[in-house]
Formats: sequence, structure tokens, C-alpha cells
Amino acid sequence: MTLANLRLIRDVAQFRSVSKAAQGNEISQSAASQTLTDLERELGVSLFDRSKRPIAATAAGKIFLNFCREVLRKQEELQSELDILRKKLNGVVRIAAIYSVGLSEMSQIEERFRERYPEADLAISYLRPERVWEAVERDEADLGLMSYAESSRDILALPWRKEEMVVAVAPGHRFAGHEFLSPGEMEGEEFVGFDDNLPIQSHIERYLREHKVNVEVAMHFDNLQMIKEAVAHGAGISILPRRVILNDIKAERLVGLRLEPPDLFRPLYIIHRRRRLFNGVTAGLLALLKEEERSNAA
Repeated sequence: MTLANLRLIRDVAQFRSVSKAAQGNEISQSAASQTLTDLERELGVSLFDRSKRPIAATAAGKIFLNFCREVLRKQEELQSELDILRKKLNGVVRIAAIYSVGLSEMSQIEERFRERYPEADLAISYLRPERVWEAVERDEADLGLMSYAESSRDILALPWRKEEMVVAVAPGHRFAGHEFLSPGEMEGEEFVGFDDNLPIQSHIERYLREHKVNVEVAMHFDNLQMIKEAVAHGAGISILPRRVILNDIKAERLVGLRLEPPDLFRPLYIIHRRRRLFNGVTAGLLALLKEEERSNAA
């Protein structure tokens, strides 16, 4: 039972496919199937139900999968400790970010990171909020950037910054000439919102209720880009983080009206596994993210 075999089992469970796992581990499908068969024979249990498509882990397979992840995590921690002892600052940092943070921020952060750690690699994944959490939880990412996070038994959520929320309107909207907007002025307006299952939508709805404002939801989407497009084409107004529409404001595709009073903010967090021993470059990226926010706040 080797680390390579444990990685293979982990990947079979993740992809729910022997062929995809084999490809990711750079071995043939027949070799992967044989390894799986040999492990099942050695353990005396079936790890996957091959009668289903896609294949699924059995009860025994789920237990063994937890073992695989734990061993592989310990192996990563061992490597991190050895890196620190050797004072090596090269390696790979895996970071998962929600789309709105990733697309607007990460190019600048990546440039500063490469200046500081030229021998290191930064692997960035842009994901939905729940997938960012899962990526960190499953050790698919070292750090995560997401909104509305709460610490759990296994995950630590560090407050990163608060982003001012503004009313986004099309340049031709009757509000477009305003600089500020009170909540009451949105009464009865056509509104483009987020899907109901997203925390940001619950936050916005709670804000509107607190100010006794009713809007007419014309449409809703699961991502900021689609909402921005809908607003720009006159489908209604929306409430969005000001930071993520700055380029649209500069391009005169959207107008951002500050709420008066300015009491609505989107909280962003850096998340990572508790008791995780970071290698040098991961610790460096964490410090860089905190520096970046301090400089922006100043």
C-alpha cells in the first residue's frame, strides 16, 4: 500500500471514474484497475460499487477514503516541516477563490507573489462559494477566499475585509444621475438578485426588510457577471459589491450609487484547515493577502 495507491483511490472517489483517476495519476486505465483490484483483495472488501455509473464508494470505501486523505495530509505536513527545516521557500501554493474576488484581485496579488517568491508556483482555482469551502476541507486547496464564511471544527475563517455594497444601475436609469440613494428610494423597483440559496441574497433581503423596502424581483442568477449584464441591459437595479463593478463604472456600463447611510457591506474571509502546518510560500501568501488588505484600507 503506497502513497501513489492512496492518491489513486482518493482520485477515483473524487472523479467517480477509474479512467479519469488513471489519467490524473499518469498511469494506464488497466494499471489503475489492477491496483484497485489488488487493494480490495488485500483489504478483503469492495471499495467501489462498479455496477453504478458513475461508480460510487461503498461504505467500506468511504472509511478507506478517509484513511487515504488523512495519510496524504500527514505526508504533506511532513514535507512542509522538512521544507521549513531546509529553509526552502520554493513549492506550490493552491488557492481557491470565489469568482468575484478572483477575477478582480488575483492578477495583482499573483504579480506581487511572483516578485517575492520567483521559484514558487501559485495555482489558482475560481469556484462557487460552496466549492471553495469543499476544496479547503478536502485538501484540494491550501487557502480559500470567500464571503460569508464561519469557522467550523475543521476550518478556520479569518476576517479579510468588508466590501461596501452599492446600488448598481444602467447609465440610462433615472437614478443614474444620483451619487447617493436611500433605501426607501428603491421601493417598488425592478430588481436583479442572486439565487435564493446564496448567502449574499439572504444578506440583501435582510437589509431590505430592516429598511421596510419592497422590490420586484425581475430575475435572479447565481453569479455576479450575469447580474451585471442584466443590469447593464436595463433589466432592473441590483445591490452589488462596489469593488467588483469598478471596471464597469469606468467603462460607463454601470453606475454605482452609494447607499445613504452606508451600512451594507459584504464580508470576505480567508479560510484554511485548522492546525495546518504551512510551508514557507503558503505562509508567505497568507501574509501577502493581509498586507494587500492593509494597504487598500489605508
